[in-house]
Amino acid sequence: SSGINAEYGGAQLYRVDPAGFYCGFRACSAGTKQIESNNYLEKKIKKNSMMNESEVIQTAIAALSHVLAVDFKPSEIEIAVVSDSNPTFRKLTETEIDEQLNILSERD
Repeated sequence: SSGINAEYGGAQLYRVDPAGFYCGFRACSAGTKQIESNNYLEKKIKKNSMMNESEVIQTAIAALSHVLAVDFKPSEIEIAVVSDSNPTFRKLTETEIDEQLNILSERD
């Protein structure tokens, strides 16, 4: 779950399990390889905790690509963002995803 809470510093991310337990996170993943993905995200965020939106998106794609051992095409993944500057849940277009994938591939 994510959202904007101006009282607590802006964008917030919470992980909620089926039993109702929740806690705040900087990054989170779910699914079969969530432990590997969360470890990857934890390491990357420790190195650079002040990422901009583009860097966050690239880190999320890199985490998925790393744990699943897949090079994604824009039509194969969905990405949505919520930020302080744009507090509305927004799904990225395939063109926007392609731009992020290109930046990521040039960076590596």
